[in-house]
Amino acid sequence: MNFRDPLGSARDGESVDGSPEGGAEREVGHLPVMADEVLETLAPHPDSLQIDATLGGAGHAERILEACAPDGRLLGLDADGAAIARGRRRLARFGDRAVLRQTNFHELERVAPKAGFGAVDGLFMDLGLSSYQLGDVERGFGFRAGGRLDMRFDTGRGRPAADLLATMAAAELTALFRRYGEEPFAGRISRAIVETRRATPIETAEQLAALVVRSVPAPRARRIHPATRVFQALRIAVNDELGALEAGLAASLVLLRPGGRLVVLSYHSLEDRIVKRFIATEQRGCVCPPEVPVCVCGRLPRLRSLGKSRTPSEAEIQSNPRSRSARLRGAERVAA
Repeated sequence: MNFRDPLGSARDGESVDGSPEGGAEREVGHLPVMADEVLETLAPHPDSLQIDATLGGAGHAERILEACAPDGRLLGLDADGAAIARGRRRLARFGDRAVLRQTNFHELERVAPKAGFGAVDGLFMDLGLSSYQLGDVERGFGFRAGGRLDMRFDTGRGRPAADLLATMAAAELTALFRRYGEEPFAGRISRAIVETRRATPIETAEQLAALVVRSVPAPRARRIHPATRVFQALRIAVNDELGALEAGLAASLVLLRPGGRLVVLSYHSLEDRIVKRFIATEQRGCVCPPEVPVCVCGRLPRLRSLGKSRTPSEAEIQSNPRSRSARLRGAERVAA
C-alpha cells in the first residue's frame, strides 16, 4: 500500500522535506493534523485519563485536554526534551491536569503507571517529526534547515546519523536505505557516500542532500525531494523508531482499560503496516496455523477495530498541505 506521498513523515503541520512552507511567520507548529478526526475517534470525556505518547507541538494534547474538561487528565510524552519544555509552556493553563515526561515508546509501559496513568481511557500516537525539529539547525532533521547530521530525538542517547554515515559499509547503508526508506537507488547512493567520505566527512544535512541529488537520476515529476527517503531511513535507524512503535503498541494492551481507545496517526507505509497488522492480529485473537481445524492457542481478541483508516479531507490538505500523507487508525480495547 502506498500513500499519495508514501514517505512523508511530518506532523503538526510541517513539510516532509523540512522546508517551512508558508514562511517563518506562519505558526506551523500549531496546526495539529486531523485534529477533529482524532478527537472523534479517541472520544475523550470528562474525568477520563488520556495519554499523548508523542507530544510534539502539543496541539493535539491541548485539544484533548479541552475535550475532557473539567477534570480529565493527560500524560504527555516525548523523547525530545525541547518538546517537553514547549509543551509545558503551551499547556500551563491546564495546571496539574497535564503531566509531562521525557521518554519514548520503549518506556511507556513503565513510565505511565508511575505517573498515575496505569489504566487509561485513551492512548494517542502521532508518529513523525514536529516542525520545530525540522527547523532546528543543530539537529539535521530537515535538509533545507541544514545543520549537523544528528537526528536523535533524545540527544543524550544513541549515535548521531553522521556516525552511521562515517562507519557503515556500503552494503550496510544500502540495506538501511532499502529497509527504512524503500529507496530505489539505495546502492548508488551508498557507494557515493563511501567514495565521498574517503576525502571529506559527511557531517551536515546540506552535504548529504547534495550528495543524494548528484547520485540519482533527475525525477520526471518532483513530488518529494530526492533525499527524503534517505533522511527518513537514517532518522528511523538512529531512533529505532519502528522498534519503539511496536513496543508502544504492545504497551497499549496493558494500559488501556476495556473500552479504552488506541488512535494512531502515521505518515508513511512502514509505520502504517505495523499499526494495521497489530490491530488486525489483536482483533483476530487466535494465532493458530490455518491448517489447524480447531483453535488450540486459546488466545482471545483484545482489540476491536474502529473501522477503515481515515485520511485528511481535501479541505485540510488545501489549508495544510503538510497533512497530505497522514493516515489515522483506531481500535478499542475489549475485555479478554
